[in-house]
Amino acid sequence: MNIGETIRNLRLQRGMSQGDIEKRTGLLRCYLSRVENGHTIPSLDTLAKIADAMEVPLGGFFTEKSNGNKPVPSLSEDEVRFLFQIRKYSSNLNESDRKLVLAMVRKMAAGSGK
Repeated sequence: MNIGETIRNLRLQRGMSQGDIEKRTGLLRCYLSRVENGHTIPSLDTLAKIADAMEVPLGGFFTEKSNGNKPVPSLSEDEVRFLFQIRKYSSNLNESDRKLVLAMVRKMAAGSGK
């Protein structure tokens, strides 16, 4: 997934220019260009500003179509923030620890349905 490409596609679908986003967010047009071209990865707070400016939910940046034409459900803002936190801390884990965390999450999720 390329977040910059997703932002550009959503912006163009809404008929907005980078200048429109700049006016609504205060983010410089040159910064938006760098994001859209994959040279810069925006922070979650910056993504939230861009989402507000385009009037889309933050989770809309993370929705993709899966194979078989079944849409992947949109993520809520809480889910996106949670996944960013996991991503932040997972870089410090070795492969064995990652597998352990995933096993714990699976077990917790299975238990929450009871």
